[in-house]
Formats: sequence, C-alpha cells, structure tokens
Amino acid sequence: MDVPTPCAAGDPPGWHQLPDQLDVADAEELQHLPLCDQQRTDGASGEYSRDCIKALRQETGIEYEGRQRGTLQLFRSQQQFENAAKDIAVLEDAGVPYKLLESSQLATAEPALAQVAHKLTGGLQLPNDETGDCQLFTQRLAKMAEQAGVTFLYDQHVDRLLVDGDKITGVQCGGQTLTADSYVVAFGSYSTALLRGLVSIPVYPLKGYSLTIPITDEAAAPYSTVLDETYKVAITRFDQRIRVGGMAEIVGFNTELEQKRRETLEMVVRDLYPNGGQVEQATFWTGLRPMTPDGTPIVGRTSLKNLYLNTGHGTLGWTMACGSGQLLADLISGITPAIPFDDLSVARYSGGMTHSQRAPLNDAHPAR
Repeated sequence: MDVPTPCAAGDPPGWHQLPDQLDVADAEELQHLPLCDQQRTDGASGEYSRDCIKALRQETGIEYEGRQRGTLQLFRSQQQFENAAKDIAVLEDAGVPYKLLESSQLATAEPALAQVAHKLTGGLQLPNDETGDCQLFTQRLAKMAEQAGVTFLYDQHVDRLLVDGDKITGVQCGGQTLTADSYVVAFGSYSTALLRGLVSIPVYPLKGYSLTIPITDEAAAPYSTVLDETYKVAITRFDQRIRVGGMAEIVGFNTELEQKRRETLEMVVRDLYPNGGQVEQATFWTGLRPMTPDGTPIVGRTSLKNLYLNTGHGTLGWTMACGSGQLLADLISGITPAIPFDDLSVARYSGGMTHSQRAPLNDAHPAR
C-alpha cells in the first residue's frame, strides 16, 4: 500500500522557527492528550483540562455526543509496535493507564477491526480517554453562556487593539470601539497579525482536513476513536456519524479543499471500516490550527497589564480548552490557578516578563 504523506510544506514567512519534523495526528475532535504531544506539553495541563471538562459536564449537563470509551492508536508495522515502548515509558511515568494489544486482541477494544486485523500489528489503548464532537460542544456551550447573560457579537471585523501606555483601552471594530476591563486574544492562527507591534508571538497556521460520514452499519463502525499511526489520521465515532480527521500542511492561510487530501482520508476509513458509513455522502472540511514552535499553547498574561492570550493550541484545541479557560478566568480574577502556568506564558519566548511584574494572586482552587 502506498503511503500518502500526512505532512506538506510550502514556504510561508516564519515557518523556519518550527521543528524540522512534524509528527501530528489531527486530534481536534478528541478530548485527550495525544502521545506525540505529551512529551512537549506540560502533562498537568492536559490532565487539569480533562478535569475541568468533567466538572463542566457534571455542573451543566452539556451533551456533545461524547464517549468515555478510550482511544486506540493503531500500528501497521512491527517497528511501530515495538516503538510503542517509548510511549509506554511516558505513560507509566505519568501514571496514565494503557493496554498494549496485539492484532488478535484489537477487536476487544474495537469490534469492527476483527475483519481487518490481518492488516495491523497491534495497538496502544488509552481506556480513560474521552471523545466527542467539539463543534457541537462549542455551539451548546455558547447557548448556555447566552442564557447566563453573555452577549456574542458575530460577523464583526476586528481592525486593531487600542493602546494607552501599558494597557489596552479598546478594540476597534469598523466604526465602533468596544471597551472592557480586560481583553483576551483568542484569534487562533490570526493572533500573530492582530498582536503585531504589541506582543510578539510565534503562532502560525497548520492546515488540517476532516470528513464527516453518516453511519450505515453501527456494528461495522468505530466503537470510539482510533488513530492510524501510519497516516496520522484519527477516526472518531459520534452517535450516527463518523469523523475522520488528519493531515498537517504548512501552506500559510490557504483554506482551499484539496481533493488528494480527501482521497487519503477516504482511503484510510474505507481500509479500516469498509462497511461503517456512506463515504460518498461525506462532508469535507478544512481548517487552520494555530501552532507554536514547541507545540505548547500560549495562555496567560502579557506585558500589557490587562491583555491576556489564549492561542497556539495546535492539535490540542479542544483538549486544552476548558483548562485554558479556567486558568485565564483565575488569573483575571486574581486567583492562583490550580496548576503551574509559567511554562504556558508568552514570556517563555521573550523572557520579557519577570515574576515581580505579575500581579498578586489569592488562594488557589481545584478544577470546578
């Protein structure tokens, strides 16, 4: 089987700052910390964020076709199976439960894989991982926020941030200026341009793709989520849909849908779940992940005393969402966050902000 490359690169400005090799699976739909990022990201942040989404779910009852049935990383070669020992060492050090499965055991985690087990050498299962539809989660959370009194302004053209001395005084949006006590830049891949001249951040777009496929045979569809180690593609089960996501293209802000990428996603899902869904009826989508050189998001204060950042999450957008939101809420409110946060700050790149410049914080609290 020919292996289409999961990564592609052009030459947009600034990309020389990124690692020479990219090894990422599209985890935008996954509420878990991918193995390839655990060695680059503060593990406590991922665990904390997971605790936060659990607390939110218990408090609000939010539903997003979530499944708490684990994830399964699939290996197609003996070398991949043997290399899992490196990931297992990280998991054991972090106290994360796992199961290393041989090909004949894969059906215990994903029954439909029994028909294709001969193509695989095994898998690494993380039974505590969660999955769900991040778009549905976001839409329903927004409705809950509106009911709580939050006002969302859609279709606004944000021109620039207005500055006076060491603080932001407003956001210019066309002919109007919006003002607030504190400001959070969560502009994804576009954060770098908005902050240019104010705060220098190395956040750049990493293009990914997904298919959303209606299920035809539930018994032949995924049980939860699998990640194909060879193609860097994640296949996630929703209630009556299958989400297939992957690819990592360094092509600037190009959002054109590339047919070759669709063909790769279709090939992988058909190879593993040939009778699971109607691939010909799939919805094809692309988006830009905001990536940093070290793979860790930028969350926290800036040198401007009322400006905060929440960007650069890359493939960990939803994984880190609730934890990042809680951390920022604590910082803005003067509460000591429940986890260390210095390594998430933009200061790790510039060294321009010291501990003495940080405002005093009050008592810490756990995820809630």
